[in-house]
Amino acid sequence: MQVYIMRHGEAQNFVEQGSRDDSQRALTAQGKIEAKMMATWLQKMKISPMQVFVSPYIRAQQTCAIATALMQTAITTLDFITPAGDAKQVHDFIDGWCSEQLEATTEQEHSLLIISHMPLVSYLVAELTQSSNAPIFATAGIAHIDYDTEKMQGILQRLVSPIELC
Repeated sequence: MQVYIMRHGEAQNFVEQGSRDDSQRALTAQGKIEAKMMATWLQKMKISPMQVFVSPYIRAQQTCAIATALMQTAITTLDFITPAGDAKQVHDFIDGWCSEQLEATTEQEHSLLIISHMPLVSYLVAELTQSSNAPIFATAGIAHIDYDTEKMQGILQRLVSPIELC
């Protein structure tokens, strides 16, 4: 299983947004550019996940819409993949989802994209790879994990950010 974990693009700060509700912060113009750059990278790398799980927060939803615009994929909003989400809970959810998918289909290669927030994305990479190092994600950065569904752990293959694509 190939797991891609993406942080949302750059978001408005609370002053720009005019509210203290973190869930309502939208992408900035720069954040939209970052998301488009990473969408292009996903397309160039021929990454088309069978499933996308996305945070309910506005900036993650906007990033998802941009990143998946050219994909034929199922998109599901999960209310527990927010900035304060629990990486262990997400790991358990992924393992359950993987076992259901492997039973339901005969396809050899499965992939999954998760679009969420710091610090959850960092903690999730550490949790899935059983590493003590949690990488810092640039906005719209994507981590690629080669995930062994039998061992329920993976290996971080790469961490790509929009700045690297310039």
